[in-house]
Amino acid sequence: MTRRLRRGLAAHGVAVLAAIAKALGYRLLRIRDRGALGVADGAVPYRTTVFDDAVAGVANLDPALLAAVRRAAADAARDGLVCYVNSGWRSPEYQRHLRREAVAQYGSEEAASRWVSTPETSAHVAGHAVDIGPPAAAAWLARHGAAYGLCQIYRNEPWHYELRPEAVVHGPPPMYDNPSVDPRNRR
Repeated sequence: MTRRLRRGLAAHGVAVLAAIAKALGYRLLRIRDRGALGVADGAVPYRTTVFDDAVAGVANLDPALLAAVRRAAADAARDGLVCYVNSGWRSPEYQRHLRREAVAQYGSEEAASRWVSTPETSAHVAGHAVDIGPPAAAAWLARHGAAYGLCQIYRNEPWHYELRPEAVVHGPPPMYDNPSVDPRNRR
């Protein structure tokens, strides 16, 4: 097989994987596209659990959020599920990078804002948000998360959870359709 054919097959394979990941609510990290950004900036390696303290994206989460996610993950494990962190805390530089990628992908700042907040408004940069996978674990949290104060905030992001302690008593708050309509993101 020629080098050119191998590159073509590899590129096709990545495109297929990206489409499958998107359909399942995931986003592939293309390490070569992150430049100098890495784990120290909040990029989370594949199969990182909520218990991986050596990963900045987990270790830099708000302590109350991290404790709630760990309690939930321990209970989900009793149901046979592993909760992985697809994204957690992010540095402002990493958030800026993700926003630039989203603008390139969706064609405008307005369209990108439905998926990625700015560093100034992102709950991830503040350590107040965690993206949980796989989809079965996120679905488990959708059913049980309020008991831990963990709530899905955006309808279009079933993996994105934030701590809302009042949900333990009152149930989860109403969801926003997407980050662009969240008043916290309008600074």
